[in-house]
Amino acid sequence: MKEPIGIFDSGIGGLTVLKEVINLLPYEDIIYLGDTARVPYGIRSHETIVKYSFANADFLMNQGIKILVIACNTASSVSTEKLKERCKIPVIEVITPGAKCAAEITKNGKIGVIGTEATIRSGTYVRAIKGFNPQFEVYPKACPLFVPLVEEGWTEEGNEVSLMIADKYLHELKEKGIDSLVLGCTHYPLLKGVIRKVMGHDVHLIDSAQETAKEMLRVLREINLITSGHTKGTLQFYVTDDPERFQKMGYRFLEIEIEDVRRAETVT
Repeated sequence: MKEPIGIFDSGIGGLTVLKEVINLLPYEDIIYLGDTARVPYGIRSHETIVKYSFANADFLMNQGIKILVIACNTASSVSTEKLKERCKIPVIEVITPGAKCAAEITKNGKIGVIGTEATIRSGTYVRAIKGFNPQFEVYPKACPLFVPLVEEGWTEEGNEVSLMIADKYLHELKEKGIDSLVLGCTHYPLLKGVIRKVMGHDVHLIDSAQETAKEMLRVLREINLITSGHTKGTLQFYVTDDPERFQKMGYRFLEIEIEDVRRAETVT
């Protein structure tokens, strides 16, 4: 029996990570847990986020997973080290891969980071990016309205409301002259068109979901736990509240129908 990959997020945003993992590792079985009863994490205290992260990780560990992916920037910024201490399997988070990509791509050393209030407040991205080069200038910006825009489906680059909000948030980053922008929330890749229209094509947009999937591939290859074969892997979905809403909204992220979503009653 194959050991699955475990992925958790505060809700549905982590499906962008799942999508990239499926693209890179199509033969892997994957279990996804969305903590939809307690979303959003971005407004919670650090203690509460750690508590929720532990519950999510414990649920997935009980499913016999071989690697854990924290597909939530907020949880990654607050809970990673504690989860690494708690879990006996590799733990992948979404902060370091995005920070590393930004450090490698930037030409002028001016990097912007956008995310939830909790992610930006934590300072994790700033520390991670400056860990590669202390001389980098890092400009963080919280963009709390981006998540509801995505969940409302207002992601088209021509949407006037989305463009107005994006311009309001991103104007100061443009003035700083950044050449790279880390999308520090797993919802934000769905707004790439809007963000690119505001920032212009000279600014590199760094998708933390893509970079996280690449990092997980590297780790699995390193420990020789990649599943090979010709049979497409299975997908299991769990949520802590309202499976029907998750199914409907999940299509926007995965672009495939989510046929079966179960309630994870044991996550408390």
